[in-house]
Amino acid sequence: MRFMLVLTYDEAEAAGRPPEPEIFEEMGRFNQAMVDAGVLLAGEGLAPSAQGAIVAFPDGEGEEPTVTDGPFTELKELIGGFWILRVDSLDEAVGWARRAPFRHGERVQIRRVFDPEDFAGVAPDEVMEAEDRMRNQVAEQHGS
Repeated sequence: MRFMLVLTYDEAEAAGRPPEPEIFEEMGRFNQAMVDAGVLLAGEGLAPSAQGAIVAFPDGEGEEPTVTDGPFTELKELIGGFWILRVDSLDEAVGWARRAPFRHGERVQIRRVFDPEDFAGVAPDEVMEAEDRMRNQVAEQHGS
C-alpha cells in the first residue's frame, strides 16, 4: 500500500522563526532512514504560499474558475511538504510519521493513495485500461 504523509503547519507563525540549522541534519537522517528501509517513493518540501496560487472552482455550470495568488493568509494550516511511502499498513505509516523531526506544532496527515485495483469493478474497463496506458506512458517519460 502507498500512503502520503502531508506536513501541515502555520505559515504565518513559522515566518517569524527561521529554521534551526540542526533541523536540516535531522530531516536528512529521517529521510535516509526511510530510503534505507526501502519505503520512500517520493518526498519534497514546498515553497511558501506567496510563491503559489489557488484555483477555486465555482458551484455553477458555465462559470470560470477564479485564481487567487498567494500568500494564503486566510488559511490557518498550509502544506509544507510531503512524502509518499510504500508500507504494509496504516500503522507502519504512522510509525514513520511519528519519527519526523518536528517540534513547533507541525502536523503530519496520513492518507492512503488509491491504487488502480481499488476501482476494479467500479470504473468501466475502458477507463481502467486507459489509466493503465497513461501510467505506463508516464513511467516511460520519466524512466521509471
